Amino acid sequence: MNDRFLKACRREEVDCTPVWLMRQAGRYMKEYMEIRSKYSFLTMCKTPELAAEVTLQPVDKLGVDAAILFADILLPLEGMGIELEFAQNEGPAIHNPVRSEADVEKLRLIEPEEDVPYVLEAVRLVRRELAGKVPLIGFSGAPFTLASYIIEGGGSKSYLHCKEMMWKAPRVWHALMEKIAEVVVRYLRAQIRAGAQAVQVFDSWVGTLSPEDYEEFVLPHSRYVMENLKKEGVPVIHFANNASTLLELVKMAGGDVIGVDWRINLDEAWRRIGYDVAIQGNLDPAALLAPPEVIEKKVRRILERAGGRPGHIFNLGHGIHKETPVEHAIALVEAVHKYSKRS
Repeated sequence: MNDRFLKACRREEVDCTPVWLMRQAGRYMKEYMEIRSKYSFLTMCKTPELAAEVTLQPVDKLGVDAAILFADILLPLEGMGIELEFAQNEGPAIHNPVRSEADVEKLRLIEPEEDVPYVLEAVRLVRRELAGKVPLIGFSGAPFTLASYIIEGGGSKSYLHCKEMMWKAPRVWHALMEKIAEVVVRYLRAQIRAGAQAVQVFDSWVGTLSPEDYEEFVLPHSRYVMENLKKEGVPVIHFANNASTLLELVKMAGGDVIGVDWRINLDEAWRRIGYDVAIQGNLDPAALLAPPEVIEKKVRRILERAGGRPGHIFNLGHGIHKETPVEHAIALVEAVHKYSKRS
């Protein structure tokens, strides 16, 4: 088995730097779009055979060192009682946003085998199909990011409803975050027990917060997730997007690997979080629209910043853009392997 990804998560020596791409199973691949032309996004997520097929597509095509499950961070919300819809070209819409104490009280804690059985079956199918070729990563949204969707009713630029609840009704906010944190633990624990060999917690929208608010309103709940997942014995990647101002606090919240975006140099980020954790990142996803020689140059620069230290996993600083030419993604993977090869 190619286990360089798992070794890097544990900060062990590897033959070359492992690489995988956030959203590598997705819209930039024609194989994905052929399936997507026949089925809705939610149908693909909820049909284990389709989710497994899409998960596997990039593994051979790109030569990545890990597969990541095809799913969506909002899937566990339905089991909590959230009415979720993926509107065509408009992203997720939540028809019963949570804005009051009564709304929070109504939310249920999920039972993964009953509420998201299709996700767990997809994990089992992928593990069988991979046959040990590369490890499989499961994932979930982080408590804050899930809370932001639940409260705002969908995506947001300002997160005004979120911040209003934090500051105006902190008791209600913490009650909501406690429920979501428990759901995340149950969801990821179930994925691990179904066969996920590592998990990533995506805090996609937490960069909207000040360090002070992160520390008071988010850190305790993210820490609860990380501490409970420790017992499962698989690496946990904690990725907080647009969070260069929060890095030390994100590290305090926990995770074996801290994912960083492209808005900070990798060497500075690693120095700030400390060398007792692995680091993942951090090419700007838009760089994959550049010519291959530019991609190669940027790859080499990031590898130089990592300094050959054990514990670097190469990735983008966020998800791959749908406009990315597949050949450029392949060139990225090849460049990482070529220029990081240990003699």
